[in-house]
Amino acid sequence: MSDHVYKKLELTGTSKTGLEDAIGNAIKRASTTVHNLKWFEVVDIRGEIAAGAPSYWQVTIKAGFTLDE
Repeated sequence: MSDHVYKKLELTGTSKTGLEDAIGNAIKRASTTVHNLKWFEVVDIRGEIAAGAPSYWQVTIKAGFTLDE
């Protein structure tokens, strides 16, 4: 097994349905241009309120990926 070097990038995903969808949207979009994504951590959660209820979610994550050999 070889040692890995990771790089982190910060992404903000959005969704009208919830946190998990916002995270999934960020990862799905990033994976179209960044390969070797391995993990993520949530660093911030924000949302919009309409009619007294959450109506929009924004989740900022840091995603890690391995660098090419």
